[in-house]
Amino acid sequence: MGVKGLQHFMDRCCPEACVTVNLREMARQLQASTTAAHPSNPTLVVDGMACLRHWYSCKDWVCGGQWKEYLDILKSWVEAFTSTGIRLVFFFDGVVEEQKRQEWVKRRRRVKGEISKVFCHIKEHGDQPGRELFCLPSGLATFTPFALRSLGQEVFCSVREADYEIASYARQHGSMGILGEDSDFIIYDSAPYLSVAKLRINSLTTVMYDRQRFCQTIGLAVTQLPLLACLLGNDVVSKEKMQDVRNDAMTAYRKNNPVPHYGAPQGQVVLAVSQLVSSLWSIEENETELVPQSLNLSGPSRELLKKGVCSYILPGQKAFKLCETVSLPSAFEKYVSPEILKACREKHAAAEGFMVYTVLCVGVTECSNTLEDEEDSELMPQALVYKPCRQFIYGLLLLLGHDGSTVDLPAIREWFVFPGNPLKEPDIVHPVPLSLSCDEPSLDLLWFSTDPEVSALRLKAFLTIFGCPEFSELCGVIEDSLLAALCLTTYLVLQVQTLSLEDVDSYLSQAVCLRLKSSQELQQIELPMLSSRAVQLGSLYVRGLSHLLGANCASGCPLPSAALMPWHSFDGRLFHSKYLLAHSGAEKIELLDHNSSSLSLFLQLTKKLTETCSMRGRVLQSRPKAPQPHPKITTQARYRDRHSGWAPRGGECWKQRGETAGGHRQGRGWREREEERRARREYESTDRPWGRGGHRGGGQHFHECHKGETQNTSYPSKPRGRAYNNRGKYQLAPRWPQPPAPGT
Repeated sequence: MGVKGLQHFMDRCCPEACVTVNLREMARQLQASTTAAHPSNPTLVVDGMACLRHWYSCKDWVCGGQWKEYLDILKSWVEAFTSTGIRLVFFFDGVVEEQKRQEWVKRRRRVKGEISKVFCHIKEHGDQPGRELFCLPSGLATFTPFALRSLGQEVFCSVREADYEIASYARQHGSMGILGEDSDFIIYDSAPYLSVAKLRINSLTTVMYDRQRFCQTIGLAVTQLPLLACLLGNDVVSKEKMQDVRNDAMTAYRKNNPVPHYGAPQGQVVLAVSQLVSSLWSIEENETELVPQSLNLSGPSRELLKKGVCSYILPGQKAFKLCETVSLPSAFEKYVSPEILKACREKHAAAEGFMVYTVLCVGVTECSNTLEDEEDSELMPQALVYKPCRQFIYGLLLLLGHDGSTVDLPAIREWFVFPGNPLKEPDIVHPVPLSLSCDEPSLDLLWFSTDPEVSALRLKAFLTIFGCPEFSELCGVIEDSLLAALCLTTYLVLQVQTLSLEDVDSYLSQAVCLRLKSSQELQQIELPMLSSRAVQLGSLYVRGLSHLLGANCASGCPLPSAALMPWHSFDGRLFHSKYLLAHSGAEKIELLDHNSSSLSLFLQLTKKLTETCSMRGRVLQSRPKAPQPHPKITTQARYRDRHSGWAPRGGECWKQRGETAGGHRQGRGWREREEERRARREYESTDRPWGRGGHRGGGQHFHECHKGETQNTSYPSKPRGRAYNNRGKYQLAPRWPQPPAPGT
């Protein structure tokens, strides 16, 4: 993010502009200047996305996240500021602007390569890589705003570029500073920019990048910084676009400065472009345009540069009137009421919602990198696993009360990172109708009605999205967080045919046990080794929690958001320990920490899951995948681990069942099945009479099923073997079949 090389230039070449400051002292000085007429409350605006890597300092990151410990860290961090009287205001990215999409894609591809190295390390060494390969746990950016809100903090989610909203807020409210890690905050004419990377939380000291001193060093005014930033290259104007301008500037600089003051090449570039910008304004003193005419550029390059400069101009600045104001988007306003759109924006801005705003108002959803193994041919990527769920969410938002016409159906553009997706263009995904009753309710009814009957309808909508409407009878019987865990695990079993009984035991036992464990107890869990498959299953679960959150928002919030947070139903180390136990043949009571009440609750949940899956033709099978200890584990360590309960039981039985050492089943992987599905789709759309006409998203199938004949295409009514299930689970238009009538 930010201006390429600018902050490095300041660190190396402008030490006078990098000032160490004490935030306590800054706050004290502001408080001392407070009068009754001019109150001054020291406020620090925090770029939440820039802080994530600094906040997440837990020992484990590869197993899916130590969420209870993370919550404790956030609490301590916040208290360090609030105890000194500093008010914190947090901002998080709410959208990815299209002008920055390519930069977003570039970063995702880079992280994808790092994730491949992570899995190579786990498979080779059986442990977590060092910090040099650190990747944020999946979902950290999604759940952190909710965590901060639970701590009583003021949190905002941006409706445009977050950096812009941070700078605007700080300028408008006279904040004491912006805490982040983005050189764009040097360019904005806003509050002082404070580095979170150089923050020492115990002493509350950091480095302030002084905008005024920087301008004095390079000979520019603050108002000229936006043009400098764009010519150097940023997220809007790529470095390559202005290469010729920089080359000309360097030629002139070297002619005028045969012995440059700064030896570093980047330092010379910054000074050369600064001299160019300064000369442009000296030539045209009365310049009223954002980009001086004397800068020789083509029409498209000039427009791009103008757009880049405008991205730095804040409300209240003189040049603001020269920039076109961007109105809030409403991608699907003809499908929903103005009241829905208004509520959608308000909840999004207040960081109270997820997914709904980007779908209804922008028409786009995206998901960053997930810890997924590209070499694993058995487990589908999370983007494909949860695609049916998202289609139902889209259907609930856009098609509820729709007349059923397939003409002019809306489509959502999805940017999801997963193995095999080159991210050259978005996937076009159509919503799938969600059948709730004969008399379809409206979205306004679900969101705004206070009728007690609507509460049950909201819960039904939420559970139907995940294929388990019968779980409504458990609401109020078990904790909401356990209901969420059961709902999610059931969905995964129905969607991922390669999940085994041991995997389900791992998911549900850790959810039950987590309720009784403190963050300190969770940190003390020792893992004798890591399984790459368990790492991927952990990330898959956490991504599912974010889909639960999106479905809950779309359904009118039948469950409190707190129940869907990972610190109430998931811990990476705990899950990994349960996975190793379950796949090594441990007894159920051992999985439940020898707690009889936990065992009883666990058995109740597993019984409900297996009954629900059985009604849909999905029968769980035992397929233990006992991981092999790595050579580096010493004999002494093996003895300790065997006595701690994780060691494989039953000798070589799991190998004799046909499992590979790496944890993969022999046979076709998800990639091969996906290719078969795509080929079948092409055939059906061209050679079948019912497939012609460009129909997508399953609308026709939906209407045929409601003529009185219940069809089941997602799952067979009786188990028909792995090949059938492998074909059936990739239906483009997912539907949850109704359970058979009693006695059938």
